[in-house]
Amino acid sequence: MSAIEIRKVTAQDHAAWLPLWQAYQRFYETQIADEVTAVTWQRMLDPAEPINAALAWIDGQAVGMVHWIYHRSCWTVENSCYLQDLIVSESQRGTGIGRKLIEFVYAQARADGCIKVHWLTHETNATGIRLYERIAERPGFIQFRKAL
Repeated sequence: MSAIEIRKVTAQDHAAWLPLWQAYQRFYETQIADEVTAVTWQRMLDPAEPINAALAWIDGQAVGMVHWIYHRSCWTVENSCYLQDLIVSESQRGTGIGRKLIEFVYAQARADGCIKVHWLTHETNATGIRLYERIAERPGFIQFRKAL
């Protein structure tokens, strides 16, 4: 297998990022409006925003994507990091790219002074859960939400 390079996105990466973002939406059976996608992309490029993104590359092809957001907490002085979105191309799943993307976020969050990284996944994402249980703790919290 060729070397995997993981790096934060640049403006030139939009065409590589967009198909992964669309695949992520298909995986979770949702569709995010084009306007929201455009604003999200611009936020990822703005150093003043807490939203970040990185791509995993093999031989010049983007094969994985991760998004993370820094946020305040009432429980700590330091920021926390919410790993919001993660996907690896179907043809590359099981090769360690998902783990490398998460470890990249760990390193970025640590370097930026965060105290923890946390994320959610759907209960039916058995493949993801197997990985997550090996590289993080499962604290047992249940999510509730109300759309406004």
